Amino acid sequence: MTDKKPDKEAKVNGEICPKCGSPLGEVFETKSGRKLQRCSKGSWNSETHTIDGCTYVKWLAVEPVTLDEKCPKCGAPLLSVVTRFGKKMKKCSTATWDPATKTAGGCDYIEWIKGITEQLDEDCPKCESKLVLFTTAAGKKLKKCSTATWDYETKTAGGCDYVEWLKS
Repeated sequence: MTDKKPDKEAKVNGEICPKCGSPLGEVFETKSGRKLQRCSKGSWNSETHTIDGCTYVKWLAVEPVTLDEKCPKCGAPLLSVVTRFGKKMKKCSTATWDPATKTAGGCDYIEWIKGITEQLDEDCPKCESKLVLFTTAAGKKLKKCSTATWDYETKTAGGCDYVEWLKS
């Protein structure tokens, strides 16, 4: 049996992999804005979408970022927040949460960030309308027809159904 001794890197940041005893590597940020730290003996294989080597990953909390925008309800600064599920939103900096009573306090303004749409100079192959480039909040990109719509009440798509997902 061999004892795993932490090397100098592990002594500096004090983070050791609980699976194999190796030091944890540097902190990475995903396209969706979440931060992670994986074992230094493991690496992400983008071709197979798997981890080669040690599979330990430590997800880190993403700190809210203060924006230059003001809350439309109370005038306080807005924060850009990433939820534990990787969704992005803007919320008022005065909003609070009391875990003991499970109640919210302060201003209740929230705006979910869904994505960004940009006009393209390409025509839709199905209906000859213009295409748009849509980038999701998670960083995924797709070309879709500008006539495409979504009815939130009936949860059905309308207009042209042309969609082309792009490689990042």
